[in-house]
Amino acid sequence: MKISANKVVVLHYAVSDNEDTLIDSSYDHSPLAVIQGTGYLIPGLEDALTDHVAGDKFEVEVAADQAYGQRHDGYVQTVPKDMFGSIDDLAVGAQLRATTDDGEQTVIVIDVTEDEITVDGNHPLAGMDLKFDVEILEVRDATEDELSHGHVHSEDGCGHQH
Repeated sequence: MKISANKVVVLHYAVSDNEDTLIDSSYDHSPLAVIQGTGYLIPGLEDALTDHVAGDKFEVEVAADQAYGQRHDGYVQTVPKDMFGSIDDLAVGAQLRATTDDGEQTVIVIDVTEDEITVDGNHPLAGMDLKFDVEILEVRDATEDELSHGHVHSEDGCGHQH
């Protein structure tokens, strides 16, 4: 069965940057299970899966525009430390939820001074071209429940409380 919209795809992946530095891999734990066409994966990887079948192993390079987009300087902001109220342990690398014009967003603290905090709302992989090593383990039709919930269910259900 070929991968197309509304197929469940179970895969292993390893992703690295342009210098072949490993960023993430599923090979040392459980494979990833997704429904093709739901936008769970970055566009470039989802597109590359189309028409592959179980057993396929391939590499794909995904340009930043088809991955996490380009970096935007406007997503980096320095704000007064007192805006964070009672949060005392703000350190470089801390992830926070911020309310923006586009709704809730994760930002990462990139600098801390006595009076100010600088946060970056860019995805950590924004602006990076990525390389994926992919192994397709299984391709099957998604069930009606999976399609209505928008994600793959395990054999014992999806974990939602009904």
